[in-house]
Amino acid sequence: MNPGSMAPAAVRTSLLEDFSLEMTGKDIPKLEEAHATIPPGTRINITFLGNEDLRMRLDAARAVKRLGFTPVPHISARRLRSRDDLEQFLAGLRADGTAENVFVVGGDPARPEGPYEDALAVIRTGLLGRNGVRHVGVSGYPEGHPAIPDGALRSALTDKYAVLQAQQLTGDVITQFGFDADAVLTWVEETRKWGVDQPIRIGVPGPAGVRRLLAYAARFGVGTSASIAKKYGFSLTNLMGTTGPERFLRALGDGYDPVRHGDLKVHFYTFGGLGATAEWIARFRRRADRSLK
Repeated sequence: MNPGSMAPAAVRTSLLEDFSLEMTGKDIPKLEEAHATIPPGTRINITFLGNEDLRMRLDAARAVKRLGFTPVPHISARRLRSRDDLEQFLAGLRADGTAENVFVVGGDPARPEGPYEDALAVIRTGLLGRNGVRHVGVSGYPEGHPAIPDGALRSALTDKYAVLQAQQLTGDVITQFGFDADAVLTWVEETRKWGVDQPIRIGVPGPAGVRRLLAYAARFGVGTSASIAKKYGFSLTNLMGTTGPERFLRALGDGYDPVRHGDLKVHFYTFGGLGATAEWIARFRRRADRSLK
């Protein structure tokens, strides 16, 4: 299926006008190769992996800024071994002029490697604002989390929102990826009823092999029933192909109601590679633009 062959106007004019991407500290060469296909100023999230060190993370943020994009470094709470770790990272970002936007997440380790149990604990330190952070992204889980009850997820999100407001920091919510646009939109509507009116960036997998997507889905507790897979555009019985999110984006655009869902954008997880995702988005948007002429 050609990217954008069934892209409605809602996708182009709203959801994809200010999309964001994700990279690791090792992806600087890939970002340099792909930068011409990415709109200037695009928010590039930089993951905080256990096999990367402070220098790699700071280098990646500097590269994103140098290439004309907006760096959004991740802070993984449970990977921080000490308060000093957090302070060093924030001080490095501040010195490089890359501290304005961050994304704070609990992180993968089941047990904290230091004093921070979750993202809220990091936010409550007050260190973000004191080091030049002005905008903080936090996580949302439309299909829940395999290790956290739904009630705890709701409390965590509303508590983080309240603390950010008290600290006079703006923010947004970036969701875990999923394959069911209806479930995502239902969760967004519920989240608005909780009083969370920050922009929400819907997590979308960039084009990738079906087998790889299913591996990530199993890891993060994302639903992959036969009906959902068919709706998204891949088969659970044929794992050799590659699939993109065009059907998901169409369903998202068709179901999106700004009154009920508020400010929505799209965040692309680059499971199939940063360059492949950037090229796919560029083609998709060109096709959508032509469909409106």
